[in-house]
Amino acid sequence: MCIMAACAGRRVITDNGYNRAGHAIQVGAFKNLDNAYRIYKKLEARGIDAFYFKREDGLFVVRFGDFKNYEDAKIYAERLKNKGIIEDYFIAEPLDVKKILKAKKEVRAKRGDLGFIIAETAKRFVGIPYKWGGDDVVDGMDCSGFTKAVYNLCGIKIPRTADSQLKEGYPVSKDELMEGDLVFFGNGNRADHVGIYIGDGNMVHAPKRNDEIKISNIETGYFKKHYLGARRYY
Repeated sequence: MCIMAACAGRRVITDNGYNRAGHAIQVGAFKNLDNAYRIYKKLEARGIDAFYFKREDGLFVVRFGDFKNYEDAKIYAERLKNKGIIEDYFIAEPLDVKKILKAKKEVRAKRGDLGFIIAETAKRFVGIPYKWGGDDVVDGMDCSGFTKAVYNLCGIKIPRTADSQLKEGYPVSKDELMEGDLVFFGNGNRADHVGIYIGDGNMVHAPKRNDEIKISNIETGYFKKHYLGARRYY
C-alpha cells in the first residue's frame, strides 16, 4: 500500500480551472545530486512519489506530498522523522503566482503568466542528470516524471505518465503553442515522450534515463516526425 494514499490532500480547483497542488514536504539541501537522489530512492522504496530539483541557490533538494494544509503536512513529516525515514524538513506552501509575478515585475499576457513561470522553472533543470524511473517502468514514465515535477513546483497537479498527461488538459494546436504547454511525441495515439514548451519551437525535456535534461527543437528529427499534439493545464 502506498504510504501517500492515506495522507495526500484533496485536489483544489482554482478559478483558472486547473488542479492546484497543496502543501509539500521538502528535505535535504545538498551540493551533490547523488545525496538528493539517495533520499529520493529511499522515499520511492516506501511508495512515496517524490522528486528532486535544483534550487535557485544551486543546492539539490527532494520534495513530496500534496496536503490540504500546513498542519497535515507537518503531522505526516513528523511521522516520517520519528521512523527515521527523513531528518530535517521544510513545509513548502503552494506557489503564489500573483505574488511571484509582482515581485519580479514581469509584464505578461494574462493567460500566459503561469505558462511563463512553468517555462522558466523547466529551464532551471537543464543540465541536471536525469535519474527518475527504474528499468521496469512503462514508456514515458521518465520524461513525464520531469514534467510532473516542474508542474508540481508551479502549483499544478497533473497525471504521472506521458500518455495519461496527453489524455487530460486542454488540446492546443501547434500554431497556438504557448510557454508552459506540454508537447507530446509517439506513434499512433500513444505518447511515449513529453516535454515542456518554452517558446521559439523549443522544449525542455528528459531525453532518456541517465542523460541530462536539455533543450531541443520540436521541428527537427524524431520530434517533427512523431509529434502527437499539445495540452495546456492552466
